[in-house]
Amino acid sequence: MDKFASEKAERDYWESHDSSEHLDWTKAQKVTFPNLKPTTKTISLRLPQHLLDAIKAAANSRDVPYQSLIKVWLQEKLHSR
Repeated sequence: MDKFASEKAERDYWESHDSSEHLDWTKAQKVTFPNLKPTTKTISLRLPQHLLDAIKAAANSRDVPYQSLIKVWLQEKLHSR
C-alpha cells in the first residue's frame, strides 16, 4: 500500500476498508505495555451521608484517601466474584 497524501485520506480509506485486506491476523501476537497507566473516568456517585461518613472514617483509620479506599474495595469485590 502506498503512503497516504494526508491523515484525512488515510482516515477515509480505513473507514471503507478492512485491515484483513492488508494483514494476516492469524500471525498476530499479543503484546503488553507495562508502563501504561490505566485511563480513569470521573463519575458522580450519590451516597447516603451516613455511608459516606463511614467510608471516610474507614479510610482515615487506614490513612488513605477515601476515594482510593472505595476503588480498592470495588476492585476486591470484582475479583472475589
